[in-house]
Formats: sequence, structure tokens, C-alpha cells
Amino acid sequence: MSGIIEKKGKLLGHGKPVICVPVTEQKREEILREIRLLAEKKVDMIEWRVDWYENVSELECVINILEEIRPILKETLFLLTFRSKVQGGNRQLAVETIVKLNEAAAKTGVPDFIDMEYFEYEKPKKEIQRIKNCGVFVITSHHDFERTPESEILQIQMEKMYQSGADIVKLAVMPNSRKDVLNLLYATENFVEIHPDTPIITMSMGKEGMISRLCGEVFGSCVTFGSHRKSSAPGQMQMDDLEIVLEKIHKSIC
Repeated sequence: MSGIIEKKGKLLGHGKPVICVPVTEQKREEILREIRLLAEKKVDMIEWRVDWYENVSELECVINILEEIRPILKETLFLLTFRSKVQGGNRQLAVETIVKLNEAAAKTGVPDFIDMEYFEYEKPKKEIQRIKNCGVFVITSHHDFERTPESEILQIQMEKMYQSGADIVKLAVMPNSRKDVLNLLYATENFVEIHPDTPIITMSMGKEGMISRLCGEVFGSCVTFGSHRKSSAPGQMQMDDLEIVLEKIHKSIC
């Protein structure tokens, strides 16, 4: 396989990384307003960080928002993410609740992608396949907000997520040195060489790791995250500045 995902006229896994802009508002109207605004700005991808939504535990409220934004996402990739508190998110819910949330959201057909925290599931392959059966691309993820393991450990984590059958593998880590950033970039490039059939998203967080958010086209990371009003993780650049830098890198490479 080519390792390229094509959706809504956009390519993931080839060329300039897609810019994904997180929405971390808490109230319904604020969420809707931000998503509408980003869609009007024609951003590549919107991530709804549903763990920030004040009524996330009420499934009907989540589905209601998804149905309302359906008409405005015809040209915009849409990623639904519940980030658990243990992985840097805003709140913690039982895994069974998150499973129900993801499946209900997938069945609406509104999300193009759903992020699933691989190491938080007892049987991740089963849950991943269940979402894929709904016609949604699955991003398996792991986030470490404290450190960056050695490159061998990073590669083991990537390999486990790859073996799950996910469409995209995602790994985000916090550097404590510049060597940590290099280790992540090395592990990313190595994964791409070994598994050209599966796109990957990686980032080294914080100021020290910012370079990793810019060089995806060189090392193989297919998506990078940029902020609009609020960032969802340390080190995110403002989305317009990020677009300028990525475009200049892309033109130089081409």
C-alpha cells in the first residue's frame, strides 16, 4: 500500500503536513462558534477536543453538536478526540464510557478520524476495528507529558500501535534535552522506512521540541497541530504562522 490517506481533497502521508487546529472550548455555543469560524477560514483539519466539553458525559449533547456541524465540514477534515487526564487531557472518564462515546460519534458519519489512546484500552485491536467498521479512520495515540523514552522504546511503542491495525499512528512526548528531540525524529524516520504503508504523526512538545512540528515533510510526520485562540499542548504555533513556515519549507524542498 502507498501509506497515503486521501479525504476531502487532502492528502495525509505525502508532501506538506496537514495543519490540524484544536477546539478546546467548554460550552456548546462556544464550540459551535469556533468550529464555524475555523471552517470559514478553510483550515485543513479541525480537532474537537471533546474532553473539554462540559457535557461530554451526556451522549445526546455530543451527538447534537456533531449533527449541527455536519453541513459545514464538507471540505474540512474533522478529528474527534477524547484525551484522558492521564495523557494530558482535561478530564478522566471510564474506558467503557469513552468506547461508547467514540462508537456513537463514529456512527453519525461526521468525524473523518477518531483518536484512540492505544495503551488505555484492555483490548485495543477490538475497539479500533469496531470504529473502523463504522467507516471512520482511526488514529492510535500515546502521549507522555513528562519525558521522552530512549529511541528503542519509542520504536517499540510505535510498533505496538502499528500492529493494532490503526490507519495512523501518533506519538507525542516531552523533551528534557535536545537529544530527546533528535531521538523522536530518528524514531519517526525509522518507522516511515519500515512501515511505508501507514502514516505517522509525531511531535516533541514544548519550546525545545517546536522544531519537530515544522519538519514533518522531511522526517515523515503527516499532521502538525497549530493553535487558533487556545493551544491544546505545549509548543503549538499559531496556525497562520505555522502555515507560512510549512509552505516555505515545502517550496524549498520542491
